[in-house]
Amino acid sequence: MALKDILVHVDSSHHCRARLEAATALAVRHDARLTGLFVRTMPHVPQFVMSQLGPEVTQAQRRFSQDAADAARRLFEEVVDGAAITSEFRAPEGELLDALVLHARYSDLVVVGQYDRHDDNMADEREAADHVIMDSGRPVLVIPYAGHFPVIGDRVMVAWNASREATRAVSDALPILQTAKEVDVVAVNPRRNGVNGHGDIPSADIAGHLARHGVNAVAEHVVAHDVDVGNMLLSRASDTGADLIVMGAYGRSRLRELVLGGATWHMLNHMTVPVLMGH
Repeated sequence: MALKDILVHVDSSHHCRARLEAATALAVRHDARLTGLFVRTMPHVPQFVMSQLGPEVTQAQRRFSQDAADAARRLFEEVVDGAAITSEFRAPEGELLDALVLHARYSDLVVVGQYDRHDDNMADEREAADHVIMDSGRPVLVIPYAGHFPVIGDRVMVAWNASREATRAVSDALPILQTAKEVDVVAVNPRRNGVNGHGDIPSADIAGHLARHGVNAVAEHVVAHDVDVGNMLLSRASDTGADLIVMGAYGRSRLRELVLGGATWHMLNHMTVPVLMGH
């Protein structure tokens, strides 16, 4: 499958421009259509409160939401201006998470921002990446809130654990992997046998599969039982200069990861490079 439809979430956060620039560069690289989505949300105010405040409050809220949408449109058009791609801006009114998931289902890739708890304009986005990953059925590219990422996909690290989720992520990322200059397939603390076993040579089978699809993949594995998987992956990405990590998301229940921690939770909270996740 080629990347022909990319959806990017546009918001009022301080990090939105970097996210749009990354999504635009990716769309140019893959000759894809880029759709910017800004969701005009309305705060939930109890009816008895609204009856006391009057219609002026609702009107003011709608004006504020429309002004934010207009600013988002201007930023989107400013970033994509001059790029050799087809683009569209959408600003539906509704619930943020529902709208993101709905529009994501009609794209090949969804680009969202990492949640930044220090940015008040992202207050409603705490679970945005989670919901799109779990409910859209589409691969999700999460852009870190710190840094700029003009190039995504030259040097890719695939986090391989032989799971269904990792398999899905690799399949979803294939168009990106096929254009990459280098792909490192890394297994951390691999098991040899079982349904999620790696065989005698960890990562070798998936690297061979990717090679048959024209991907320049190298199989590696790391054994470090005293370091959690998330930290190991980020450390490895830093050492190799990876500009993208591809990994499966939520191989165990999301609630279990939120309580006990896990590679997905760690990556969403501590990522230093863009991460493409599949579920």
